[in-house]
Amino acid sequence: MRVQSLTLAAASAALLAPTTLPAVSPRPAVWRESTVSAAELLAKVRDCTPLSRGRYRSDNGAPANIPVCGTRDAVFWKADMDIDCDGRPGPRCNRRTDPYFAPSTAYAQSDGRPLSAERLPFIVVPAPSGLWDYRDHGIGGGSVVAVVYRDRVRYAVVGDTGPQGIIGEASYATAKALGIRADPHGGGAPSGVTYIVFKNTKVSPIEDHAAAVTEGEWVARRFADGSRTDGNQATDDASRAPGG
Repeated sequence: MRVQSLTLAAASAALLAPTTLPAVSPRPAVWRESTVSAAELLAKVRDCTPLSRGRYRSDNGAPANIPVCGTRDAVFWKADMDIDCDGRPGPRCNRRTDPYFAPSTAYAQSDGRPLSAERLPFIVVPAPSGLWDYRDHGIGGGSVVAVVYRDRVRYAVVGDTGPQGIIGEASYATAKALGIRADPHGGGAPSGVTYIVFKNTKVSPIEDHAAAVTEGEWVARRFADGSRTDGNQATDDASRAPGG
């Protein structure tokens, strides 16, 4: 991640192409509409119980007015979206297209290579600090995230870390899937993006976006319905059974 006073750059979005197929253009990161609506998720994060010891900035020089909030099963924040183009270089995310480009991400693919911001929907969390440490809340690389913008819900994973005092950033592929302008020079969204990270979830391998969507649909539905989302499905199902 790079620190900028303006929205960060973005690039195109596509799923990882299977290695067994011949070289073809990857499928664009546009998926079926979520079965859980934006309205349902936003209703669950209307009120904020702060987890952070203070508030974050959306960009350098912006007011520190964004808290990280929590529920039993998720953490969330409402911010802008700067575009993270870091990671494995591609035709749209590289040193030529993005002067702030860094060829690494905090978390790597299963083959050890950095994530591809162009292809993989992921979000950036602030590096641990006295303000807030995501690791204390069952969150790490591969944690499942529902990103809500306007009436759209898209699923991603935690894939990178950023500055300790700034929040509100996601990969190029995430922005593209949400219909947010992907441009290294002025792209992103200035506000109105809600990031919901589900505790104690993990997609492995981290680059398996289809698995993130499947898991995301499941935990988001349970979150919207008020059920636990920490993987205790058998316990929850048993409690709803007759005599449970």
